Amino acid sequence: MINVNEMTGVGVEANSVRKPVPSVRLDSLSREIVALKKKHNAVILAHNYQVPEIQDVADYVGDSLGLSQQAAKTDAEVIVFCGVHFMAETAKILNPHKTVILPDKDAGCSLEESCPANRLKELQDTNPNFYTIAYINCSAEVKALSDVICTSGNAKKIVEAAPADKDLLFVPDENLGAWVIEQTGRPMTLWKGNCYVHIEWTHEAITRIRETHPDAPLVAHPECTKAVQMLADEVCSTEKMISYCRNTSAKSIIIATEAGMLHRLKKECPDKTFIPAPTDKCACNECKFMKMNTLEKLHDCMTSLSPTLELPDDIIKRARLPIERMLEISAR
Repeated sequence: MINVNEMTGVGVEANSVRKPVPSVRLDSLSREIVALKKKHNAVILAHNYQVPEIQDVADYVGDSLGLSQQAAKTDAEVIVFCGVHFMAETAKILNPHKTVILPDKDAGCSLEESCPANRLKELQDTNPNFYTIAYINCSAEVKALSDVICTSGNAKKIVEAAPADKDLLFVPDENLGAWVIEQTGRPMTLWKGNCYVHIEWTHEAITRIRETHPDAPLVAHPECTKAVQMLADEVCSTEKMISYCRNTSAKSIIIATEAGMLHRLKKECPDKTFIPAPTDKCACNECKFMKMNTLEKLHDCMTSLSPTLELPDDIIKRARLPIERMLEISAR
């Protein structure tokens, strides 16, 4: 987790699909956002996959675990969550009496959509001995049905801490779950869900980029398929990518995760070159949901303090327990 306000900006190229915003306009919006933040006693939390201009104005940029930790301890009255919907839900669960707003309420997640709470409950009812470990990329309702939450950064630790006499059920990302099984040797029943972005990388596409850059190590997110993980020098969460790239002697590194991560990496390691891993379809890979948030939408939501994230009290109460269990295990 980093405090972006202490860093200088290093830009990356804008997505050609999005209409570029003039830099003068971006500067004006950024200044107004800073003023609004002070006015509302707000904190801006941004995921590593957000567009560069949002990362640059955020108070904290990080992965799901780091952002959850920040949400749990903030003393701000307003939490502005620049990510996808389930992330804002997590912040609300941890801060039920605070105002949580997000730039675009429709910014969803294919993993969240793959695991409806009613279907999970049906599966859980088939085995009373299930101990449900839910990847944080799921709805508040699914979290409320779970025993503990995990992120890609702490999944191995969470599984290792699970009761030995329980049958583990891991939802919703089957690729992350399979990777954790390899890391821990602990058998688990896996939900059949995946991130539509990370499964776009193929063995063939990664093989080609590695042949083009034979001296560049490949760092891949565990949401990638097994075929891609096998070609990687390091499989890790976005936050752990930072430390790997800092410590490697390599000057060029191939990155197989959502392209927004490149901006953060360039800031953290300005002396290195980052090569976005191509898919069979494009030279880099972006999440359409993450990119629904823009600086303009961030400005608008902070001006109106809407849209707000609201959840039923019973869901907040039940979902909070597995999140707090995750945070406690992670702190050990």
